[in-house]
Amino acid sequence: MVITDRLAHLFAQFRRAVIVGLCSLALIWLLFFDSHSVLSRVQLHREQSALQADNQELKTRILELEELLGHSLTAEEIEKIAREQYGMSKEGETIYPLLKQ
Repeated sequence: MVITDRLAHLFAQFRRAVIVGLCSLALIWLLFFDSHSVLSRVQLHREQSALQADNQELKTRILELEELLGHSLTAEEIEKIAREQYGMSKEGETIYPLLKQ
């Protein structure tokens, strides 16, 4: 009778240890290795924040460009854009490009 009680007690302890071990493994798996793990969620949240910031910057830039398109360009503004962005020059004019280092 004492031996069976002792075996039952050991079996209960073993079963409890196995259950705790399996639960620990499942928790570790869910925290680090699963496709929806905490680490991947944190990374996705950071990426989302960065994309939202970029989106806000682009919206601001779009509003600036729409405002620029709202008024007509003067001849001086057209010439400035042609010179700075497209490297155009007046006839007989020599352009010396400056290289940034």
